[in-house]
Amino acid sequence: MTKTAAIIGGGVIGGGWAARFLLNGWDVRVFDPDPEVARKIREVLDNARHALPSLSDRVMPAEGKLSFHATIAEAVRDAAYIQESVPERLDIKHTTFAAIHAAAHPEAVIGSSTSGFKPSELAQGAENARQIMVCHPFNPVYLLPLAEVVPSPETSDAALKRAFSVLKEIGMKPVKIRREMDAHVADRFLEAVWREALWLIKDDVATTEEIDDIIRYGFGLRWAQMGLFETYRIAGGEAGMAHFIEQFGPALKWPWTKLMDVPELDDALVRKIADQSDAQSGMYSIRELERIRDTNLVLILRGLKTQNWGAGAVLNNIDSAAKDAAGLPDLQGLVRTLHRTVPLDWLDYNGHMTESRYLHAFADATDRFMEIIGCDAEYIASGGSYFTAETHIRHLDEVHAGAEITVDTQVLKGVGKKMHLFHRMHHADGRLLATGEHFLLHVSLKTRQSCPPAPHIEANLLDISRNHAALPMPEGAGRAISKP
Repeated sequence: MTKTAAIIGGGVIGGGWAARFLLNGWDVRVFDPDPEVARKIREVLDNARHALPSLSDRVMPAEGKLSFHATIAEAVRDAAYIQESVPERLDIKHTTFAAIHAAAHPEAVIGSSTSGFKPSELAQGAENARQIMVCHPFNPVYLLPLAEVVPSPETSDAALKRAFSVLKEIGMKPVKIRREMDAHVADRFLEAVWREALWLIKDDVATTEEIDDIIRYGFGLRWAQMGLFETYRIAGGEAGMAHFIEQFGPALKWPWTKLMDVPELDDALVRKIADQSDAQSGMYSIRELERIRDTNLVLILRGLKTQNWGAGAVLNNIDSAAKDAAGLPDLQGLVRTLHRTVPLDWLDYNGHMTESRYLHAFADATDRFMEIIGCDAEYIASGGSYFTAETHIRHLDEVHAGAEITVDTQVLKGVGKKMHLFHRMHHADGRLLATGEHFLLHVSLKTRQSCPPAPHIEANLLDISRNHAALPMPEGAGRAISKP
């Protein structure tokens, strides 16, 4: 099998799967009888290309090859991973799985995006039920990492292991559901909230906009980074969850909700909800709303990255694995210390990378160089580090979100406790965007005074410094602000 994913069904969810696989370096084959499928998926890809690279502090793999196929057999042949995303009708899914099994590799993972069906229902009559499992994502699939993985009693452990490996490789957070049940776990929560919201609108307690505001300005923010139970544990104060349940548990018996009762979705209520929704956000097209949603999610997820928390920790793990796989750069010439995409949250009011982010990028490059010579997290924890004493940046050209940038580093001086670095930042098209000159001193974190580094760090720095001594002095080194 090759590193190929087959997407069967190219709607909103299937298109999101295609984008996530493709942008993570997998070849993607799509089958959907819709004559507009190519246009629709390419529109989803436009949004994914705009947003997904901003989640990473590395350049993502080269895009895989996207192809569209006239039959399921053509799409799934030799695919290592197959994702079914056809409409939620069991007869359609059974027909689809039969066609998949007729041509799929016997060791391929077959996941279903179904929101409600159990995997044992999907696998009824299947030729190879051990391959089938639910891999239920959330929209937009190319940004949100969660995948509910639900095996049936017949799903093999080997297939489950392969599914987890693939999903993690493409940056997802697979969560195994302990036993199969209708609607899995997440959609059961959403259904409960949806039922209550329908009643609140029906009874004129709140509008669609007011309900959305209550979620997005209140508990939605808490849930985004701590979920339900961890949030309630904090609400219990120092006594924790037991105290919370003791205090608020009796309220579960009060008639606060109508979760077991649903208002009739008659024409009047449907029209009421639709009219309120149009008033709330009808001024935006669906594509504009998707772009706004994606940008907001990127900023939230990147914020979680800084705390190494929740979904942000998943993204950090992906970046860390990529850095480990890359290994050390060539140390004979200029040292490549940064290679990344400019994220959405690095822009200013002029629409290009703000000046503080040039320093951010150079600081990341300096940190990477420190790691290369041995001043890594373990060494810093032992009590030694480098402090920047002076910086000079020249801003030579502008750069925009989504652009690929590199930083190459030259050691101008590396002896004793002194380290003098010169960074050059380039756009992928070759333009020199900025230079950063940085003078650092090695410091004892115990005394907060400068001191020589450990011998192995001093030796590594001196070796690179000697190699770089043969390089020409970079233009702009030693300059102050130029006078007009």
